[in-house]
Parts: sequence; C-alpha cells; structure tokens
Amino acid sequence: MSHGRFATAVNCMDGRVQIPVIEFLKKKYGVDFVDDVTEAGPDKILHSHSKVVESIRRRVEISVRRHGSHVIAVVAHHDCAGNPVCKDTHLTDVKDSVKRVSSWFDGVEVIGLWVDRSWSVREIK
Repeated sequence: MSHGRFATAVNCMDGRVQIPVIEFLKKKYGVDFVDDVTEAGPDKILHSHSKVVESIRRRVEISVRRHGSHVIAVVAHHDCAGNPVCKDTHLTDVKDSVKRVSSWFDGVEVIGLWVDRSWSVREIK
C-alpha cells in the first residue's frame, strides 16, 4: 500500500484537462495524489465493448487495490478530439461510463466530471 491518499481519474489524454482535474480532486476529496488513467475520449470508450475497456479496468484496479484510491472520476471535456461530440452526448456518455465503472468495485465512489471551454471542472449529476 502506498503512503498518502489517492483518487483516480479516468481522463482524456489531452494535457489541457489533466491539471484542472487533479486540482479539483485534490481539493474536493483531500487527496495527496491522483492516478491518471488516460485514453483519447475515455467517456466514449467506457460505454463500448472495446478491448481497451479491460485495459482501463486493470489500470484502475491497480489504483484502487494498490494505492487505496477511494474515488474514481470519469472525465469528459470540451473540444475533445477523441470523442468529438456535443456536450449533451458527452454528459450521457459519462453517466453511462460512471454506471459501468461503479460495477467494478465495492466501496469506491465513482463520479463524472465535465471540463468546460475555460478549463473549469464541474461534477456531472
């Protein structure tokens, strides 16, 4: 087990969104570290039946089991090249992805996050 408190972000590989998401999770959950599991357009990938989903799951499992992560954020953002759809579609994709990831682990909170055009992070309810 690692020292410190961890959260996990299933985030886009787009470097513009990683720092705002890390800062949001550190502030909201009082964690020391955020493990980043990145893909291009993870919200699209996670609600599919792609082989990449199993890769994401394995990496998230390391964060949960080995680092003790107690919260997982599924992230989508404005201007995503990996999932170039409108905001409403992103929000639906994230909600579907949150349901899927929630089924992977007991006792871990899974949330959805939206990063807007000004790189502000909002929780998706």
